[in-house]
Amino acid sequence: MTTQNYSNHVRIVRGFHFVLGGILFFTLIGSLINLWKSWGDHERLYSAALIVVLTVCCGMLFNYCRAFPLKAQDRAIRAEENLRHFALTGKLLDARLDTRQVVALRFAPDDEFLELSKKAAESNMKPDDIKRAIKNWKADNYRA
Repeated sequence: MTTQNYSNHVRIVRGFHFVLGGILFFTLIGSLINLWKSWGDHERLYSAALIVVLTVCCGMLFNYCRAFPLKAQDRAIRAEENLRHFALTGKLLDARLDTRQVVALRFAPDDEFLELSKKAAESNMKPDDIKRAIKNWKADNYRA
């Protein structure tokens, strides 16, 4: 496994993102073409419309089956980083930090974490800017 850093920390699952995403995309295009071609044929219109609706539902499932677990992981990461900050300082993280900022801070090692979290809260840094500011990347190999 390669060492994780800013340029390779995003996790792409090819089978999910490209294969399944592509299949859903082309199924939607095909179902819309089928709906358009069956517009005047009342016998085919219902099934064509149903295929479009089912494809849209599958697209929503595709999105939500990834979004909901990531939201739960973000909550766990926020709790972990709050605990880490408390262990280092005896205080909880600054309340001005939003969840996305805290999730970005998880890559900072302890010696950079306190300074960077303070700077992020005071200047309202974007998550990407927080990640770029980290000098010694701390890998997170557990996030899905």
